[in-house]
Amino acid sequence: MSLRTAMADLKRAGTAQNRKIYARHGAREPMFGVSYSDLNTLAKTYRGQHELGLELFASGNHDARQLAAKIVDPRLITDELADEWVQAVDCYVTAEAVAGVVSNAPVARSRSDAWRDRPSEWIASAGWAVLAFSADDESAWPTSDLQSLLEQIEAEIHDRPNRVRHEMNMAVITIGLRSPGLRRNAIATAKRIGPVVVDHGETNCKTPDAVGYIEKTVAYRAAKAARHAANTQR
Repeated sequence: MSLRTAMADLKRAGTAQNRKIYARHGAREPMFGVSYSDLNTLAKTYRGQHELGLELFASGNHDARQLAAKIVDPRLITDELADEWVQAVDCYVTAEAVAGVVSNAPVARSRSDAWRDRPSEWIASAGWAVLAFSADDESAWPTSDLQSLLEQIEAEIHDRPNRVRHEMNMAVITIGLRSPGLRRNAIATAKRIGPVVVDHGETNCKTPDAVGYIEKTVAYRAAKAARHAANTQR
């Protein structure tokens, strides 16, 4: 498929209402306003077309960049390409889309380490989001490193930029969900941190309470495992 065809598909799927909604989340023009349902449908059509994904991201169109993040091959993401993409980020939605791709790439750890302490809100938030998305990867994140990162989050979270605070809080959650030992430390860290204040603008989004989120997720997983075990024994 060509870039021209993909952009035409995106344009047809866009709506004025979605453009208004996305703008409230910080997305900037140019954009078509394509729903995530339609983006997922298009991604099935274009999945695996890595070069097209690169062209889509380079177009600068918000929706095209979201689609690009869904179809590129994470195995082909290099440090240089990841840096190029994150430098182009202009809102938290794209920051998380880039982080989602990078978190599945061989360069996940190197890029998170390179980005987390940057002064740019979007780059730093992408770095913490990569950690949050990939914290269960023991080969990338040894337990001792995650313990140290919990200490850093506790010391810095209230002084970091708005969206960085959100992603740091999400990192506490995902670190806490990796193992019982990390869970105890993450919950203790979250309690010492207290409420994390994030301005989500004119949206209904909220930054979750880390302790409650961890505890509810652990309970849900335990109940699911129990149901599975019961069904297996029948």
